[in-house]
Amino acid sequence: MTKLERERLVAHFEMTNKWLEDEVQHLSPAQLAYHPGPDQWSVIDVVEHLRLSEPIYWQEFHEALKGPPSGKKPPATDNDILWYGVDRTVRQKTTPDKVPKNERDDLATRLAALRRLHAEILEYARSTSDDLRGHVIEKEGIDAYQWLLGISAHAQRHILQIREIKASAGFPKA
Repeated sequence: MTKLERERLVAHFEMTNKWLEDEVQHLSPAQLAYHPGPDQWSVIDVVEHLRLSEPIYWQEFHEALKGPPSGKKPPATDNDILWYGVDRTVRQKTTPDKVPKNERDDLATRLAALRRLHAEILEYARSTSDDLRGHVIEKEGIDAYQWLLGISAHAQRHILQIREIKASAGFPKA
């Protein structure tokens, strides 16, 4: 990872961390629980999805680093990964292990779990000398650097989903 790549990765994570906090911090329980339609997630569901999925992605990242560098150049560019975080025109269903089910934990608990994980990822990103470009996440066909960038872009994608929920016609005023 070059110095510029490191700076971009850290900046993107810091941006999405702050943005998520800003989008949800002053929402009432009714706003957090509001579902804009059948089979659509609430804000709290989106945060729960991030809490469930990001540790899985972090584990998959570590699994990819265990093997030798592949020497393959991924077909996706870093910009492709970043665009995934912005483009909400294509909606995907998540896997069952990442579907929100937890009705008990409040927003603070969920955000605290994300903060801990993001602090760990950021510390790694700031200090690693691992060959992130040489290791590939085979199931996705992207390199380990792009996978980390993708974790942050995934959060960005769902922050935009939260904004869509908040902008929906029936969203509670308080």
